[in-house]
Amino acid sequence: MADIRSTRNTPETEQIVSDKMQKSVVVAVERLFRHPKYQKVVKSRKKFMAHDEEEKCKIGDVVKIVETRPLSKMKRWNVIEILQQAKIYDPASFASSAETGIPKP
Repeated sequence: MADIRSTRNTPETEQIVSDKMQKSVVVAVERLFRHPKYQKVVKSRKKFMAHDEEEKCKIGDVVKIVETRPLSKMKRWNVIEILQQAKIYDPASFASSAETGIPKP
């Protein structure tokens, strides 16, 4: 029983695809595996809802999540930490840099 519990709580590091809910984010976990019959490498993607208490996560962030007790109907994961912040696209600074050739700070 201890082995099952230790494998269940292994953290996953994946990317956030939605942050439109309060204290919740959707995390996409991708994995590669070899097809049993055709031996081709197949990419599989699964989405999990995770709890984000401080609401610091944004779309594109790479986060570490761990499985926890059920928090709601769909939420069974918890965000532990943000490993990498996403680069934010600012259309105003991009438009002005295109005109002058010098990016705005």
